[in-house]
Amino acid sequence: MHTIGEIISTYRKQNGLSQSQLSAMLKHEGFDITNKGISKWENGQTEPTASAFLSVCRLLNISDPLSEYFGNNPNNPFNGLNESGKQKALEFIDILHATNMYESENNKIISIRRLIDIYENAVSAGPGNFLVDGPKETIDIDEKLIPSNTSFGVRICGNSMEPDFFSGEVAWVYKQNTLDNGEIGIFSLNGEAYIKKLLSDKSGTYLISLNKDYSPIRVMENDRFYILGKVIGKADDKLINDSEG
Repeated sequence: MHTIGEIISTYRKQNGLSQSQLSAMLKHEGFDITNKGISKWENGQTEPTASAFLSVCRLLNISDPLSEYFGNNPNNPFNGLNESGKQKALEFIDILHATNMYESENNKIISIRRLIDIYENAVSAGPGNFLVDGPKETIDIDEKLIPSNTSFGVRICGNSMEPDFFSGEVAWVYKQNTLDNGEIGIFSLNGEAYIKKLLSDKSGTYLISLNKDYSPIRVMENDRFYILGKVIGKADDKLINDSEG
């Protein structure tokens, strides 16, 4: 069981938002809450009103607050699935929505398309060169199938990030040059591009693979090292191919 404050804090960080950014988003929703007020929520000093919490859930993509709070929701069809299973189920649901064949008559809408670049694994080094010089394809995709703050996609090559990311899948990335410790991102290191988890401690900075067969990569003081963005989601080729316009 998690407190409301813990739920808000966890999902805010997962979305890459500061307390000030969440405060600004809530002000657009009509809630006059400062970043200090959000800090009090997260520390358990105060709690949001029901209407404010519902808006927070929508803004932070908290789809099942009952499970988050109580640890279990018997009506949640995702119960019993691991994270990979949940992701596959969500991808299949996205495909069903994208076809528009299974929507209720009152819910059918015209899909909103978006052009987005997908970069290959082998890219040029240096800040900015990743986006300018790297080989890429531009796809036309339904906006519902990608996170709203996606900047670009990167095609994954190899098995170093299994079981969360598989070769051939596309990682959706939000472009930023900083990451919190433990977050998964896209990195350029001495001319090579990586999708890894960032680990920084007293012993140094490392790029960590999720597959235990791969050793950590240490970032040395004189290395050319850049953070290119935060990984915020993924999709497989079938999802992308089925949804392209």
